[in-house]
Amino acid sequence: MNCLAPSILSADFSRLGQQVKELEEAGAEYLHIDVMDGTFVPNISVGMPVIRSIRPCSGQVFDVHLMVEEPIRYIQDFADCGADVITIHAEACRHLDRTLEKIREQGVRTSVALNPATDLSVLEYLLPGLDMVVLMAVNPGFGGQQFIPYVLEKIRNLRRILDRRGLNTDIEVDGGITLSNVGKVLEAGANIVVSGNAVFQGDISENVRKFLKQMGE
Repeated sequence: MNCLAPSILSADFSRLGQQVKELEEAGAEYLHIDVMDGTFVPNISVGMPVIRSIRPCSGQVFDVHLMVEEPIRYIQDFADCGADVITIHAEACRHLDRTLEKIREQGVRTSVALNPATDLSVLEYLLPGLDMVVLMAVNPGFGGQQFIPYVLEKIRNLRRILDRRGLNTDIEVDGGITLSNVGKVLEAGANIVVSGNAVFQGDISENVRKFLKQMGE
C-alpha cells in the first residue's frame, strides 16, 4: 500500500492542530515530523513539546525524522511523546546499530535515513532489522528544494535488494516530491512519500486528495 506523509515543516504553525486534523480527514495516514538540531543540518525546527501537543489531535502514524547528531540521546523522549516511527541518519550516528536497538527497546518502529550521496552499502547488515529506509532526495535541512534525479536509481537499487532478500521493509522518499514526480518515485519502488510545500500550499484537503489519486489510493 502506498502512503502519503505530509511534512509539517511546511505547515502554518499558528493553525497546526487544525491542519493536522485536516490532513487526517483528507486521507493522509502518516504525519512526517522533521526534527532539526542546527548542527547535523543548518536549520532548527520542532521538538518534543510540539509533538506531544499534536498527538491528541491525530490518529495518524507519527513519522519522526531526527536530523540531529547522536540521536541516541533523545530516543526515549521522542518515543514517550508519541512517535510511532523514529528515523535516524546513518551519517549522524557513531554507533548506528546501538541507536537502532534503543529505538526497538521503546517499542517504536525503526528507520534509517541516507543522504543523497550516501551509498546503500551502509545498510548491508542492518536491513533485516529495519522497518523502513528513508532515501533523501534533497540534502537535508530545508524545505522547498528540488528533487535530485539520481535518487530514482537509488530507489530502484534498494527495491531490488529488498526483493532479492525477501524483506518487506518500507521505502520512504523525502524531499522535492510534487504531483508531477510522485508517480516516478512510486514506480521506482518507494511506497511512502513525504511532501511539504506541495501539500500545504493552497487547499490542503484538495492537495492530499490529488496526491492519493496519483498514488492509486
